[in-house]
Amino acid sequence: MNQTTIDFGSPAAEDGSDALTLAHYAERAYLEYALSVVKGRALPDVCDGQKPVQRRILYSMERMGLSFSGTSGAKPVKGARVVGDVLGRFHPHGDQSVYDALVRMAQDFSQRYPLIDGQGNFGSRDGDGAAAMRYTEARLAPIARLLLDEIDEGTVEFQPNYDGSTEEPKTLPARLPFVLLNGASGIAVGLATEVPSHNLREVAAAAVALLKNEKLSDDELYGLLPGPDFPGGGQLISAAEDIRAAYASGRGSLKLRARWKIEDLARGQWQLVVTELPHGTSSQKVLEEIEELSNPKVKTGKKALTQEQLQLKASVLAVLDGVRDESSKDAPVRLVFEPKSRTVEQQELITTLLAHTSLETSAPINLTMIGADGRPTQKNLRQILSEWLGYRLATVQRRTQHRLDKVLDRIHVLEGRQLVLLNIDEVIRIIRNADEPKPALIERFRLSDRQAEDILEIRLRQLARLEAIKIEQELEKLREERAKLEDILANPGVLKRTVVKEIEADAKQYGDERRTLIQAEKKAVAEVRIVDEPVTVVVSMKGWVRALKGHEIDPAALAFKSGDQLYGVFPCRSVDPLIVFGSNGRVYSVPVSLLPGGRGDGQPITTLIELESGTQIAHYYAAGGAQRLVLAGTGGFGLIAQVGDLISAKRAGKTFLSLEGEEKPLPPAAVPMGEVLGLQLACLSLQGRLLTYALDELKHQPKGGRGLTLMDLEPKDALLSVAAFTQALQLLGSGRGGKPKEDVLKGAALAAHAGKRARKGKPVEGLQKVVRVLPA
Repeated sequence: MNQTTIDFGSPAAEDGSDALTLAHYAERAYLEYALSVVKGRALPDVCDGQKPVQRRILYSMERMGLSFSGTSGAKPVKGARVVGDVLGRFHPHGDQSVYDALVRMAQDFSQRYPLIDGQGNFGSRDGDGAAAMRYTEARLAPIARLLLDEIDEGTVEFQPNYDGSTEEPKTLPARLPFVLLNGASGIAVGLATEVPSHNLREVAAAAVALLKNEKLSDDELYGLLPGPDFPGGGQLISAAEDIRAAYASGRGSLKLRARWKIEDLARGQWQLVVTELPHGTSSQKVLEEIEELSNPKVKTGKKALTQEQLQLKASVLAVLDGVRDESSKDAPVRLVFEPKSRTVEQQELITTLLAHTSLETSAPINLTMIGADGRPTQKNLRQILSEWLGYRLATVQRRTQHRLDKVLDRIHVLEGRQLVLLNIDEVIRIIRNADEPKPALIERFRLSDRQAEDILEIRLRQLARLEAIKIEQELEKLREERAKLEDILANPGVLKRTVVKEIEADAKQYGDERRTLIQAEKKAVAEVRIVDEPVTVVVSMKGWVRALKGHEIDPAALAFKSGDQLYGVFPCRSVDPLIVFGSNGRVYSVPVSLLPGGRGDGQPITTLIELESGTQIAHYYAAGGAQRLVLAGTGGFGLIAQVGDLISAKRAGKTFLSLEGEEKPLPPAAVPMGEVLGLQLACLSLQGRLLTYALDELKHQPKGGRGLTLMDLEPKDALLSVAAFTQALQLLGSGRGGKPKEDVLKGAALAAHAGKRARKGKPVEGLQKVVRVLPA
């Protein structure tokens, strides 16, 4: 098959033509697009913690003079003006994307340390959008100085902007690891990032400790930085081990919970007031969830509310009377929950709300970012801090060298001036009489070109005697500064101490208290209250199930849909499960309390479980969790399991009985409850062979599996039925002429079939064909 080729002006192919296969072109184009998204849009840089659009906004605003200076800040300007400058100079993309990034950097509920001071409507935590850019105003927040103050001190590399008309910084000279302070969230091509925010003081302390001791233990590091610190506060309930595991691998999930208080009212009344929400949860979202719980809607494709929806509604309305949002400017979050009555237990209301709403949720951690080497990588906490510290050391070294160059240049100039002041009359004479005074000065006083140029440009007022004193004083200070700068550059220990001192000073100036409480708690699980009463589960051959109250049910009086009939009835309790056995050995469980009652035909079991494709329902059983069952397959293997072992929290069930080839599961055989002496197992084969032996020869396997060999089968034989019994057996089958026949075996007739497990057994007499064996 010939490959399609297309000419895109690419470099010549091997045959000298300009042709390029479409597959190679598409691969190259997609790779370039992916790299552009990863490095140019979606992922933050470990060095300054900013994405390209954020970095461009901050740099553009700094160049516009919108940064704080001293105790007063610059006057804010319209958001549209900032967006226009960013688009025109650095970011030739959509204006809305730039404005959205600017808005996010100004939201105190999105960023732990907002870098932009916004004035006007910048949105709310409930999902309300910001006002249009023509209405809002913005300027840099004071903390943005930590990213921009050293930008002009030779600290970072610059690169041409998109059209080459100006330059932009590749990174910003961050004085703290902002990738951890404010976190980041983004989706790239094949990569995503979700970095939570952290407390400035804790991050600074961890960075200082790691800089002082590169071999700092993990326990010491995580002790200094115990976990994220979200803008909205809340509570982090994950165990310390889970948090450390997420930090160590760079990926994980943390459990978050709202914080609340109980307010006592008059006459013993009380109310629950939520004051802090988990990160990413809004008051509006919680209210919508409460509405859905208390007033559920019929699901698509259904004619009525499901039993599960009705039970959940009843459990919520049993403890909750109402909810209202009293959030205001003074109280950013204030959700008030009123109990159904003052007798409702406080913990019961709290647990119900946590279990069924976003008041308890989880936050992902994915520490993927652009590393110091320019590659997108998922990093652990130690790597992030180490790479940033390496960047910071290099930045301070470049800043020091830049300052030293300026100091040396100034000393050089002042030394020239000092020499001139000692010979001022001769200098004036040379300037007055020489046609080219600059070469003459250089030759006479052995000055450099830089010194001679400065002398020629000097003002007459600077030739006063007082100026010589000032020069000497300035030279003394500059020489002291030169010595310090040279010491920093020559001594790595001094460089580290300088960085430590600056980090500690910044932490003292900009640090604040932790907002998110870290306290491990168990995940809230609300138990739906179910009345424990006797019920009978009725199952039809076509899989329609229902639960009727009481055990006095006459199977003959039950009605079914046309063409359907009874499969079985199972007397049990309303708190028990219904177990469904799939043809592939998979088991499914449905709480009996979720089954429909009443006089109807019930509900198809397929609406309550999720069957695998190609799987058929084989058998059913309903009983308490302690009930023991013998589970076997037609291949002759089996095991003992309790009903509780078969319960699965997922609708898709779980694999339990291992079957091979064309094997099928047999109907489960119940084991008599309690301590029953002489329990035996009967195994009946398709060819009419019966084997009995002590039940204790089988193992209890709570996790399922293949089991043990129950009966040795001939090549064309198969296991037909099993039963647990004590003294007598009932055999179902047919006699001569195909008429149904039942036989009861006991005493010597039963003893004739006794043996050991995995034997062949003996043929059954009196039945032409066997169907099933049951305890008599």
